[in-house]
Amino acid sequence: MAYKQAKQHTIDREISLEGVGLHTGQKVKMTFKPALENTGYVFKRMDLEGEPQIEADVSYVVNTQRGTNLEKNGVKIQTSEHVLAACVGLDIDNILIELDASEPPIMDGSSKFFVEALEKAGVVAQEAEREEFVVDQVISYHDEKSGSEIIVMPADEYQVTAMVDFGTQVLGTQNASISHLSEFKDEIANARTFSFLHELEALLDHGLIKGGDLNNAIVYVDKEINEETLKKLRKAFERDNIAVKQNGILDNLTLHYPNEAARHKLLDVVGDLALIGTRIRGKVIANKPGHYVNTEFAKKMAKIIKAEKRNNVPKIDLDQKPMMDVNDIMDILPHRSPFLLVDKIYSCTDSCVIGMKNVTMNEPFFVGHFPGKPVMPGVLQVEAMAQTGGILALKSVPDPENYLTYFMKIDNVRFKQQVVPGDTLIFKLELLAPIRRGICQMQGYAYVNGKLATEAVLMAQIVKSK
Repeated sequence: MAYKQAKQHTIDREISLEGVGLHTGQKVKMTFKPALENTGYVFKRMDLEGEPQIEADVSYVVNTQRGTNLEKNGVKIQTSEHVLAACVGLDIDNILIELDASEPPIMDGSSKFFVEALEKAGVVAQEAEREEFVVDQVISYHDEKSGSEIIVMPADEYQVTAMVDFGTQVLGTQNASISHLSEFKDEIANARTFSFLHELEALLDHGLIKGGDLNNAIVYVDKEINEETLKKLRKAFERDNIAVKQNGILDNLTLHYPNEAARHKLLDVVGDLALIGTRIRGKVIANKPGHYVNTEFAKKMAKIIKAEKRNNVPKIDLDQKPMMDVNDIMDILPHRSPFLLVDKIYSCTDSCVIGMKNVTMNEPFFVGHFPGKPVMPGVLQVEAMAQTGGILALKSVPDPENYLTYFMKIDNVRFKQQVVPGDTLIFKLELLAPIRRGICQMQGYAYVNGKLATEAVLMAQIVKSK
C-alpha cells in the first residue's frame, strides 16, 4: 500500500566528479544537481543534441550484462547501479545526474566517492511528503535458470540482506545485511565491484572493461593462471608485474572486508531496486542476486505498486476499534435495517471517509438476487457508498442529526467485481470540491478482496430535516 510520512529530500547545491567509465573507458564528467519535488532520479546526457533525459525507471532497462543499462529513445546510460545506490543510501529522493558520456565514472568500483560528493553537496528536506510502498505480504521472484531468488516481506523499515554462493574455492558463501539505510554509508558504500579471472579474460577478449584497472575492481583468481594469461593482464592493466595474493585475489588491492563481495552485491541490489521508482518499506532478501534477477524483481514490484495506486485500495485493520460502529452511524443517518448498508466507519476527515460493510447470506436481497447464485446488486453497492459518503457530508454541519442527504446525480458508474456472501466491502469517498450551499460532490470507491469492485461520482444535497 502507498504510505506518506517522511519528507522528500534533494541536495543543496550541485557538485561534480570526473573519471572514466568501466566498460567504455571514456573520460566522463558527472554533475549532481538539485531537483524539484517528485522528480525522482533523472540522468541527463549533456554530450548529445537536445540534452535528452532518461528517468531511472526499470521500464528502460535493456541490458544487464556486467551492469544495469538503460535506454530511452536510443539514448543510453550504462552501469547506473552504483550512482543510484549512493542516492538511496543517503535518503535522497530527487536529483538530476548530468553526464557528458554514456557511463558514470567507475571511480574505485564502489559508491564511496558518490556518497562523499553528495554529502559535500548537502542533503536537504523538501516540503512534499515521500511516498512509500508498505509491504504487507511476501512478494517473490525466482529465476529457475540461475536459481536466484529475491523476496520482500513486511518490516518496519527498508532492510536488505544479500546471500551469495559463487561455488568456487576462492570465494564461497557470503552474507551481508543492513537493517536501516543509515548503515549504507559506513557498511556498504565502499564495497568494490569484483570479477572472477575467467570472466575478466572473456571481457578483455570482447573489448570490454576498457576503463578497468586493478584499483577499481577486485579480481578473484578461480583458475590456474599461466604465463599467457599474466601477459594479457599486464598489457591490459599496463603493469610490469602482476601476482596472486595468498587470499586468491590479484595484487595491488587489499579487501576492505572478508565479505566485500557480498556487500557489493547488496550495494547492487539497492541501486537496481531504485529503478522501482517508489521507496519500499519491507525487508528484501536476495539469494544469489545479480542485475538480471534484481531488475526482474524490480519490474514485478513496479507492476504491483502501479496496480495498487490505480486501485487505490485503503488499508485498514478490520480488528481495530472503529471510529463509529453501527449504533453511532444510526445516530447520524436515518437509514434502518434492512436498508442500512454500512456497518462501521474507520476514519473520517474533512475530505475523505472510509467505511465497511460485511456482506452475509442473511441479506434480504439475496432471496431473489439470484436464487442459487447470490450476487449483491450493483445499485445497492452504490447506495452503500452513498450512505458512507453521507457521514462525510454531514460532518460539515454542527448538528448532523438534524440534517438529511439526498441524491442529486450519479455519474461514471462502473462495476468491476462481483460481491457475494462472505465478502467485506470497503468504501472510500473523497470530496472532489469543497461543500458549497449544501452541495456535496464525491468520488466513491468500493473494494472487495483487495480489488476495486465499484466506482462512481456521487452528488448529494444536505437538507435540514428539523
